[in-house]
Order: sequence, then C-alpha cells, then structure tokens
Amino acid sequence: MSKERVVLIVENDKKRAGLAVFLSGLGIEVEALTALPEPSAVPGLAIGLSDLIAALRGEKDAKENLRRLKKDFSLHLRKSRELEEAYDTTLENFMAALDLRDVETYGHSKTVARYSHVLAEAVGIRDPRAIESIRKGALLHDAGKMAIPDSILKKPGPLSGKEWEVIHRHPALGYGLVRDLKLVREVGNIILCHHEKYDGTGYPKGLKGDAIPLEARVFAVADTLDAVTSHRPYRAPRDFRTARRELVENAGAQFDPKVVDVFCGMDLAVWEKIRFETTRLLPPIEDYLPPVANK
Repeated sequence: MSKERVVLIVENDKKRAGLAVFLSGLGIEVEALTALPEPSAVPGLAIGLSDLIAALRGEKDAKENLRRLKKDFSLHLRKSRELEEAYDTTLENFMAALDLRDVETYGHSKTVARYSHVLAEAVGIRDPRAIESIRKGALLHDAGKMAIPDSILKKPGPLSGKEWEVIHRHPALGYGLVRDLKLVREVGNIILCHHEKYDGTGYPKGLKGDAIPLEARVFAVADTLDAVTSHRPYRAPRDFRTARRELVENAGAQFDPKVVDVFCGMDLAVWEKIRFETTRLLPPIEDYLPPVANK
C-alpha cells in the first residue's frame, strides 16, 4: 500500500520541523519546504499551474461570452417579435382588403381565424406553433379569390357552370401563393382543403374523412359557424343555436363528426363573445365605401 504524501510549506523553521516529525509519525511522507517551488522544480506542477491559470481565464472568457450571447439572443428575439407582429398585421390587412371586395363578407377572415384558433385548442391541438399556423391559415383561406374576376365574385345572379369552375380554382390558386411564400404545412392545408367535405364530395381533390387534414376539418366548422351567423344579401344573420343545429345535421357529410361533437360540448357564449370582440374592433364598413353622389 503506497504512503500518503504531502508537501509542507512553512516559513518558520521550528514549526516546519515539528509538523514534519508529527506527520512522519503518522506514516505520511513529508516534503518540507519554506516556499512554493518554481514549476520546473517539481515534475507535473508546471502543467498543473498553467492548466489552472488557463482554466480560470477560460471561465472568465466563457462567462463573458455567455453574457454576450444572452444579449445578442435578447436583441434577436425582440427583432423577431417585431417582425412577427408586422407580418401578422400585413396578413390581417391583406385579408381585410380581400374581404372588402365583397362587402357582405367584410370581417369574415378575422372572425373565422379566431374561431379556428379556439376550436383547434378544444380538439386537442397543443403545439403553439401549430395553433398559430392554423390561425394564419384561417386568415388566408380565401387568398386565391384575389385571382377571381369581380364579374364572377360579385355576380348578383346565379353562376354558370363555367363560372363555378373558376370559383373552384381559388383553393389551388391560394395554395400556390403561400407555397411560394414558404409558409408552414398547416397554413397550406387550410387554404387548399377548406372546401373538402367529410364524405368526399368537396373540392379540389375530393378528399374523404381523415384524409382531409385535421386543421382543414376544424376550419370547416369554424367557417360555417361564421357564415350562418353573418349577414348575407339573401338573408338576415341567424343565431348560434341555428348554426349549431346546421353543423349537427351535416356532421358526417360536410363536417367531421368528432369536431362537431367538440364544438357542441362548448358553451355558445364562447363563440358569441369571440364574434363580439372581433367585429367591434373592425372599423365601420362605411369608411371603406365610396361616397354616394348627391342627387
């Protein structure tokens, strides 16, 4: 068994000698010194001291680097948030401009985006990024209508077969737009699939059941909720109980029954509050209409 060894550094000769005798009596090998030796005098000590100094300097540098990284990250995060806010404002303004092409659907995109957000959480979508993407997809769902002529989009009478063909292109046109912008999957799925029906009779792909992305199935319920409770040229707005009844009647045909069940399990006051909050924030539609000439 190897002996324990200590280096004893004591300037006072008497004390140094006494301690050396005492430790030697305990079986400890003692090297008594009056001062710390030069690194070169003790094998291995030079490396140990230089490593210690380097480590201390490295720790100081690391702390400084960490502080700088934290500062840079904070600045980057603030700029990212500013860009995200500007991006969201641009999206909302873009869709508000689209809504204004058809005065009867003014404010639709903003309201249905909020409905979609709340309903997505209710059906169990928990990823904040997915929820936010669903909200953006709902805002942009009719982006393809920008390419539809006013002569068709605003036609007061029934559309012809050819005109319906043009209308049916708007999901694919909108999807092409966001694909070029490189937005995320949920956004594109809502834009492309928001006219698909659960029984497979929708367009543009005729998808059926769970082949329709969940976010698009959620949006379909939110979209109809807003359509039923909004004013249209051919009818007055209907209440939320009527909207719920229509959703139930068309579950399994137009809508995913599971999503409708989740909707029906929620208090209608939730949706009434959302509608009130989103519509009251909209500027008066009269602000956007051309002045009426005095006769």
